[in-house]
Amino acid sequence: MADINLTQDEADKLMAMEKRAADEREWLFPPPGERLAIPLTSLDKRENFMLDVTRAQIKLTKATYQNRARAAIILVRLDLDGPAHRNPDGLEIPCPHLHIYREGLGDKWAIPAPIDRYTNAVDLFQHLKRSCNNATSPTLLRFRKGCSDDDGDGNRETSERLPRVAER
Repeated sequence: MADINLTQDEADKLMAMEKRAADEREWLFPPPGERLAIPLTSLDKRENFMLDVTRAQIKLTKATYQNRARAAIILVRLDLDGPAHRNPDGLEIPCPHLHIYREGLGDKWAIPAPIDRYTNAVDLFQHLKRSCNNATSPTLLRFRKGCSDDDGDGNRETSERLPRVAER
């Protein structure tokens, strides 16, 4: 079994490591109630990662994006439109929030998601990709066609309405 206790230095190095999709496959955003796990690898192929995308079935705006290393270690996790999170120090962090690995605590620590700079879920997903140093093509994860254009840029590639987190 993989050692799930990383030092903060090891975790920081894994987060900073540039990542690429393990294959050339194009992935579709999962439908409600489903989960997607996209394999990633470091450039030297010594480390494997997973980018998980999970959607709720009943509350369609609830979603989780996370970057895992060594199969089970959550390095970064973004929670959208879910319950608040209570940090180990007792501070309650409202959703959306971002979990970042901390030595001795794993993913139990969260900070408010940076919604002042990222006003919708697509922007937050891009922030997560930058936080995990995921340098894969922006077309790695496509959204199904046929939904409204939430951000007004004329791009109708999104199929499912994504939450506008700044409105909360």
